[in-house]
Amino acid sequence: MNEAISTVLQISYDAAHRRISMKSKFSIEETVTLCQEYGISMDQLFQQKESLIVEKTKNIKTQADFKAYFEKSKEFLSDFHPATTTLYYSAKDIPMNYAVAGTLFSKFKFFIWFQLLTNKKATAFEDFIFDTSILNETSALKQFFEHSKRVEIWNDTTINSSLQQIYYFFESGLLHYSNAKLLLEDLTNIVADLELKCQTNTPDFQLYHNELLILNNSVLFTSEQKLKFFLPYNALGYYVTSDKKACSEQKEYIANQLSNSKSLNQSGKKDQKIFFNKMRQKIDFYKTKIENYVVE
Repeated sequence: MNEAISTVLQISYDAAHRRISMKSKFSIEETVTLCQEYGISMDQLFQQKESLIVEKTKNIKTQADFKAYFEKSKEFLSDFHPATTTLYYSAKDIPMNYAVAGTLFSKFKFFIWFQLLTNKKATAFEDFIFDTSILNETSALKQFFEHSKRVEIWNDTTINSSLQQIYYFFESGLLHYSNAKLLLEDLTNIVADLELKCQTNTPDFQLYHNELLILNNSVLFTSEQKLKFFLPYNALGYYVTSDKKACSEQKEYIANQLSNSKSLNQSGKKDQKIFFNKMRQKIDFYKTKIENYVVE
């Protein structure tokens, strides 16, 4: 251990020994270096009652940053095994797993994130060249979502931002009519897939409808051994913590949300139809809006 620490910190063997024997203390800088080298979460070392240390996902300025973002996200989840993990997703927008599905809608979401997170001049969606190697990184995240137990909380506005984004870029002349129609078709397919999962009561998927709260895209990963909480701070960026107190409080808060939500898996066909038909009506509204815009 003395030799390993002296190598990482680039200090003498004797200096490393003094730190291990507690005759001298590690500096903050040395502690950070060791945590980074050995993948130790600092929030586990510095737990306090009213404060915590968080990590953050990769900041995105270029397409290469997208790849690094998903590599980092995969690293955050390396302590979890999908088969024994339950994740809770508070879906202000359509959840991430639907945006890394390899569809036209997936490409459109990357196009949106790129426009929102960079200072690049807006280009047409059809001119957006997407580095397909990024999809190799997203596939691991997609597989994790598909093979873990998901509890998603939606409300009547979850689909709104995607619909508005499609119309905004179409109206701006940056999205062709044919692709706008295809994107709306992708959204229709997402809704149909959700409805089928609820009707068949898929054991690894639970969908709740919350009418009381504005959701925030936060995600909590839970297993018997570990908890990890992702709190959004911009369109794609998250603060990440494994602090037991913070994660336990979030789990309690989610339980309260679920108690005030309606399980669409357990609901009758009437309640399911009401919820999903509302989303289809919104999609149809934008489809008509786009068609009328072309006619005018």
